[in-house]
Amino acid sequence: MDSLKYTVIDHPLVQHKLSLMRDVTTGSKEFRELVSETSMLMCYEAMRDLPVKEVDVQTPLGIAKSKVISGRKLAYVPILRAGLGMVDGVMNLIPAAKVGHIGTFRDPETTGTVEYYCKLPKDIANRDVIIADIMLATGGAACEAVNLVKKAGAKNVKFMCIIANERGIKKVNETHPDVQIYCAAVDPELNEQLYIVPGLGDAGDRMYGTK
Repeated sequence: MDSLKYTVIDHPLVQHKLSLMRDVTTGSKEFRELVSETSMLMCYEAMRDLPVKEVDVQTPLGIAKSKVISGRKLAYVPILRAGLGMVDGVMNLIPAAKVGHIGTFRDPETTGTVEYYCKLPKDIANRDVIIADIMLATGGAACEAVNLVKKAGAKNVKFMCIIANERGIKKVNETHPDVQIYCAAVDPELNEQLYIVPGLGDAGDRMYGTK
C-alpha cells in the first residue's frame, strides 16, 4: 500500500460527513446533500495547487495587494450516474468551470468496463480536468474516463472519489501514473460483486432511491 500514490483528505468535516454517508439509515435526500457537501470540501483541497497572480484591489479604504487564480480553466467530468451527485458541490466553488459527462457500466459477464456515453467540452484540451465518481473500486471506469479525456486533448487530469480501494488505486497508478487521486477513505476489500467493503453500498441507488 505504501507504494500506491493517492491523497486521503482527512479533514474532520469530510470524515464526519463520510460517516453519515456510510450509515445504512441515512435516507436519499440527506445522502445527496452529504455527497454534494463532501465533494465541495474535497475539491477545495484538490485545487490547492492552482496558480495565482497578484493584483491590486481597490477597497473602501485603499489599495490591497491581493491574489486571484491565474489563467487556468477547469472542467469537471462526472462518471454517470453516481458521479452526478458530486457536480453541484464542486460547481459551488468554481461556477465558471465547464462540465462533461461520461457514462460507463461494468459488463456482468466479463467484468470489463463498457462506455455508453461521452460528451465533453469542446475546449477540454485547454482545461485542467477533475474526473469525479463516488467510488473507485476496480479502477476500470476511472481508467476509461481518463482515456477519453486524454484522447480529447486534456493534459492535466485529476481523479476525485469519496471511497477508494487499493485495487482501483493501483490500476489508475499503473495505467495513468500522471493522474493524482484524491479520496476521503481507502477501504480494504472488494466483495464477489466487486463492491467496496465496508463502503457505503450502491451510491447511485442510495442517491436516487432506486434498487
